[in-house]
Amino acid sequence: MNIVILLGAPGSGKGTIAGRLAAEHPELRHVSSGDLLRGAVAKGTEAGKAAKAAMEAGQLVADELIATMIKDVIAETTGDVTMLLDGFPRNVRQAEILEAIGAPVKSVVLVDVPDAVIADRIAGRRTCPQCKAGYHIHALPPKVEGVCDKCGAKLVIRKDDNPDTVKDRLQVYHAQTEPLIAYYEAKGLLRKIDGDQGPEKNAAAFFAVM
Repeated sequence: MNIVILLGAPGSGKGTIAGRLAAEHPELRHVSSGDLLRGAVAKGTEAGKAAKAAMEAGQLVADELIATMIKDVIAETTGDVTMLLDGFPRNVRQAEILEAIGAPVKSVVLVDVPDAVIADRIAGRRTCPQCKAGYHIHALPPKVEGVCDKCGAKLVIRKDDNPDTVKDRLQVYHAQTEPLIAYYEAKGLLRKIDGDQGPEKNAAAFFAVM
């Protein structure tokens, strides 16, 4: 098993890239810390309750909490698989935890997108509250404005997609996650792609350097 870490600000599209590649290549597995956390929240576990409180406040989840979830996923993954870690590590402390458990990091890919582009992308997001389908008013609009193509429910803007929350999340990224760029560059693991090329070119560029 190998691990490829995705770096990039929230809204950079790194999760979309990982999901697209995992769907096309069976040897790749997309592991999103956000999905792990939302699953725990939905189940109402103790970890989920703690994660929910942090996410609703627009804060990052405690290092120890998400690290435990990631370690469990790594432990249960066997065979010739490359895990695409999306959302972990988020800071140098988490990177040190990952290193301490002996996770075999193959490379770290930075999806580089300007803040202004990210803010515009996130502002256009719409989500179906029933079937969870995702849309974008410009890049992926529904057939009927404001209505889900799949189930007909009224689309909503998630709380963490509103402008104030996006601004806060970008500030947190620059303060806490951006130092990982230098951390992994010093280890010779960092790769960088332009994340503003469109979904297909982004995925191709990522696959070429991972």
